Amino acid sequence: MVAARRGALVAKKNKGSLFWKVLGLAFAIPAGIAVRKVMEKAWLSARGDAPPKNPAAPGTDWREALGWAAASGVAIAFGRLLAARGAAATYKKLTGKLPPGLETEGP
Repeated sequence: MVAARRGALVAKKNKGSLFWKVLGLAFAIPAGIAVRKVMEKAWLSARGDAPPKNPAAPGTDWREALGWAAASGVAIAFGRLLAARGAAATYKKLTGKLPPGLETEGP
């Protein structure tokens, strides 16, 4: 009896976790695409040429490679934060509780 109850709790927990993962992915993919497009347009308007396709390639200027790495790193981190917060807010709105791993609301 206890094992069956424990199994039901584990199944319910995994279901919520799977929903959270799917929801996170549903937010992350469009956010990543949007960040990439915004970064490419911003780089083009600021520098006048396209961003480096492969900053690690030997033919890429160091200044350009470092600039692209820094700018895209910040933009990607910002996009991930927006996607994670949006997914968490949606999860909470749909389920009435915070997603697994985010049970505390912060400081």
